[in-house]
Amino acid sequence: MSAQDFNGVFNISIRTMLVARAPLTPVNYKNDLKLEGHLLDQSVLRTLQSIRGEVSTGHRWKMAALERTLPLERSSVRSAHELIKPYVHLTPVLTSTTLSNLASTPQAPEALTGTPYEGRIPAKPRIKFFFKCENFQRIGAFKARGAFHALLRLSVEERARGVVTTSSGNHAQALALAARTFNIPAHVVMPAISTPSKIEATKGYGAEVIFSGSTSQERDAVAAKVKERTGAIYVPPDFHPDIILGQGTAALELEEQVRDLVTKDGSLSVHQTSSLHGSGQSLKAGLLDAVITPLGGGGLLSGVATALSGTGTLVFGAEPSFEGADDGRRSLASGEHITHVQSLTIADGLRTHVKDIPWSVIKNKEKVHGVYAVSEEQILQTMRLVLERMKIFVEPSAVVGLAVCLFDEDFRALVEKEGGKEGWDVGVVLSGGNTSVEVITRMFAVPARSVR
Repeated sequence: MSAQDFNGVFNISIRTMLVARAPLTPVNYKNDLKLEGHLLDQSVLRTLQSIRGEVSTGHRWKMAALERTLPLERSSVRSAHELIKPYVHLTPVLTSTTLSNLASTPQAPEALTGTPYEGRIPAKPRIKFFFKCENFQRIGAFKARGAFHALLRLSVEERARGVVTTSSGNHAQALALAARTFNIPAHVVMPAISTPSKIEATKGYGAEVIFSGSTSQERDAVAAKVKERTGAIYVPPDFHPDIILGQGTAALELEEQVRDLVTKDGSLSVHQTSSLHGSGQSLKAGLLDAVITPLGGGGLLSGVATALSGTGTLVFGAEPSFEGADDGRRSLASGEHITHVQSLTIADGLRTHVKDIPWSVIKNKEKVHGVYAVSEEQILQTMRLVLERMKIFVEPSAVVGLAVCLFDEDFRALVEKEGGKEGWDVGVVLSGGNTSVEVITRMFAVPARSVR
């Protein structure tokens, strides 16, 4: 890359990340780490330094088309949606009277024994759910959205070089599929311990699979060698703005689908009920009060938060608490971005820390209202409910948002307080369904306690 090209990439990367943090504030920037009247915080600084090769990360990536990245705002998500619509599924939005009624029933006091909520009077929220079923997306997860958007934003020259990524699951398959669609060579570095079905699926989409150790350092070292050998462009699973904008398109669809559903049947919403004399409705009818998504690396949550910014819909994240996998929640509580997670939670898609650029969105209280965490047992109980009551196949990571709505007394008390007697319409993103019967059988070998 020429010096002129480098400076362009670096300047635009600064502009993009600042726009993501304060889209309405014009900023003058220079080609260094200081800005007119601004000092970059450490999380964004690390990303910028990594791009410039100033931090020892084991590799020096030229991030995919960063110089052409759109700002992280709602209009950019709309542009992303127009690009990817021909290539992704419009996944269904389902409702469940059973699960809505269950969420609207107070937990038994004994169910709170041994939890941080022991001794509290159980909350009495009123909730009606709208499930965005990304388990029906291509490759079985929302990751297809970001992968297709990232590759569609590449130039012809960049496509010819091929793409490389590191992933143990859904992003690997998503990038392999998108690359095959556009006849782009794809190289995927996967830990040798990855699920065999995911390895075979990635190979089946035509990608070259290269095995590595299980740590991020080992994966990055192998990916650096692949990049050196092939000249391929690195497409990360979660922290690039093109990925974030692509994932956010699920929220745009969810908004429109809920509006259509409630228009046809007002009884689906807490804000509108049908009667013999017509429909009684409030100004909120068809507008979601909240949307909750799983939180791992942060691409999905930051994308949804970007898409819904300024709409009046509150956005929440959900994580597993096992072995410190709730780094997003803890980061918000402490004000310090946690950048290392080592957890073997059953929600294997969430075994990573929140990355820098997603964190710059998630820590903005105007975009993300809060992050909550649930236990392994609560994830299993919720997964069982979805399988048995909704009759749909999901992976553990997909249900953490619903688990928060069912079990987290802080969240439930918030709904009770803010929603009052009317309650909240809550959109829940079921992020994927890439697991197997064998894995589910092992998970449920030990019977879980009754949910209520």
